[in-house]
Amino acid sequence: MTQTATRPAAHGALRLTRRGRAVVLLVLVTLLLAAFSLGRAGGSQAAPQRAGTATTQQTVVQPGETLWAVAKRVAPGHDPRGVVHRIQELNDLEGGLVRAGQLLVLPR
Repeated sequence: MTQTATRPAAHGALRLTRRGRAVVLLVLVTLLLAAFSLGRAGGSQAAPQRAGTATTQQTVVQPGETLWAVAKRVAPGHDPRGVVHRIQELNDLEGGLVRAGQLLVLPR
C-alpha cells in the first residue's frame, strides 16, 4: 500500500479567494478615497491666503462682533446679506459664526 503524503498548510500562510481579493481591493480604494477627501478638506482652510489678490482685503473680527456687523462695517453702502454671503464664500464658512480675533478675507 502506498500512502500519499499530504502537506499540511503552513502556519501563517494566507490564501485569498477571488472574492477575498475583491474585498481587500474595495477596502483599499475606499481608504484611498477617504484620505483624498480629508486632504482636500484640510486644504480648504488655506483659502484665506487668497487675500493677496487685488480683489480682496482682510479684517480682524472685533470682540462681540457678528458676521452681519462685520459686513455692515466693511461695506456700509451695500446690502449686508450679499456681503455676508460673499465673506462666507471667501472664508469657507459654513454658517455665520465668527470669533473675536479671527482674520477674515473680504471682498473689495
